[in-house]
This record gives sequence, structure tokens and C-alpha cells, in this order.
Amino acid sequence: MKYKLILLAFLFISLASCEQADSGKVLYLGHTLPQTHPVHKGILEFQKALEKKSKGTLKVKIFPDAQLGSEREVLELLQIGSVAATKVSAATLSNFVPEYHLFGIPYLFRDKNHQFDVLESDIGKSILEKGSKFWLRGLCYYDAGSRSFYTSNKAIRTPEDLKGLKIRVMNNQMAINMVNAMGGSATPLAYGELYTAIQQGVVDGAENNPPSFVSSNHYEISKYYTLDQHSSVPDVLLIGTKFWNNLSEEEKIWVQEAADESAQAQKKFWNDSVEESMKIARAAGVEIITPEKALFAEESKSVVDEFVKEFPEMAAIVNQIKNK
Repeated sequence: MKYKLILLAFLFISLASCEQADSGKVLYLGHTLPQTHPVHKGILEFQKALEKKSKGTLKVKIFPDAQLGSEREVLELLQIGSVAATKVSAATLSNFVPEYHLFGIPYLFRDKNHQFDVLESDIGKSILEKGSKFWLRGLCYYDAGSRSFYTSNKAIRTPEDLKGLKIRVMNNQMAINMVNAMGGSATPLAYGELYTAIQQGVVDGAENNPPSFVSSNHYEISKYYTLDQHSSVPDVLLIGTKFWNNLSEEEKIWVQEAADESAQAQKKFWNDSVEESMKIARAAGVEIITPEKALFAEESKSVVDEFVKEFPEMAAIVNQIKNK
């Protein structure tokens, strides 16, 4: 049934993705997040800014909640021109554009300021442009926070505490390598199965950002949250080149400016969400642990070495980021 619905959506969007409204063009944008999510709120800012700049000649119609399929499925719809735009995690995008693998490197960024100094510099912009040859043009980055460990029965204060613990990770080789390097046992598992897996002891914990920790209700069964902040993988707002190439030069400027403005607004939405999520977790009795991050960074150095060996052409970019 799910795939039938996706197919119907695909057929509908195929007819309408570049729909010409009476007063202009309509940009169809699909993503997987709920409408309460701070990234969705950023997308609403993009919608508002673009319609204002274009005086209504460029409109944005948003399909949230995975109405058009998973992140990977929507990316494929962009590539063939059936959807104009989307928001995906850089981790998902790395399966299409290799340079996005960079953002999965543990402790790549020193802190939040360093992260956005890089993302908004020529380094970050050049990575956004790399997707064009795969029909996926990056417009801007959205804050998706930092991922940290949470566990049900044992607090993690140092990497030593990870030994013997089964930690759920995304089905991503770098995430698997990182947890294993730190001493844990990385366990790829579907996100939708995670609550029950923690509850039943199939895994001892997982890793994610505060809004996801709370919105998934994992804080109900995981009473230790260790803010080691091992990775900071951004979200990316993308436009398909098939749609982009049909815009005038003025329209392209409007789209890029609206994206940049939405990225700045989204940072505040994210920070507000993190603050609220932490309040909820603390009120529920979750112990918030602030460890010495350098200990975790030291244990994960081998992951960086393995990445550079696999992608030697990206070593220079890693060094640029580290030295910025």
C-alpha cells in the first residue's frame, strides 16, 4: 500500500512539479519531517521569503511528513524533475554526492560557530555546488544539531563506559566505525524500531540530537544523555537542476536569497527546540552528562584516517575545515 501511494504521488507530481500558476511558477517541495519540526519552520520561511521577493510569481507548495516518500525516494524524484526541491540530511545525500560524506567525520567541527563558519564559507558553498552534476543543486544548510549518546541503564562518562554496550546507529559505515572505535558495539537498526528495541534490551542505547531524543519519546526509557556531541551532520535544502535550469537569472537570485534568509531564521528555531527539549528531558528525570569531549575525539581518530584512505581526494578539504 505504501508503494502504491508513493507511485500515485509520483504520477501526480510528474504532471505538476513545474506547474505554471496563473500568476507564475509553483515549486513543489517534499520532505520527511513533521510540521512541528524546526527544519520545517525554516522551510516555511523559505516559502514566505520567495513569494515576497517574486511578488507571488514563484510559489512554494510543501509536502511534509514523507508524503512523497523517504529522503532517498524524494531525491530520485528531484533527479528526474518530478519534484522541484527537498530537504534531506547530508548523510542521505552522501549516497548521491560523495563530498557530503565529510560531514559525518566525528569531531570535524570544534563547535557550532566553527561549523557555520565553514558551511557558510567558500568551502561549504563549493560542496553545495558539487551536487549539480548529479542534478541536485544545494541551496543552503540547515542546523540539525549534534548527535550524542543516550542509554537506558548505564551512564556514559568516558569512552571506557561504552565497552560492551550495543548502540543503535544509522546504517552508515562511518557511524558504525565511530561507535566501534570508541569501544561500543554499533548496531544498525531502523529508527522506527528503536523505542521497542531499547525497551526490550535489544540495544542499550542510541545517539541523536536533543529534539529527536525527545520527539521520539526515547527520553521515557533512556535515563542518561551524554552530550559528547560526536558528529554534527547538517540538513541541506536542495533544488533539482531540471527545475533550476528553467528559471530566469532573476528568479535564480530570488530562490538563492530566500534560501539564505531561511537558513538564518532556522538556526533560531533549532536553538529554541533544543532548549525546550532539554527542559522536557530534565523534567522527566533524565541525567544530562557533560563529558570531556577530547577523550571521545581521541578514540575516534582512526575513523578520520580510514576516511582519508578511502577518499584521498577529500583530504585537502578536511584539512581546510580543520584549519579554518
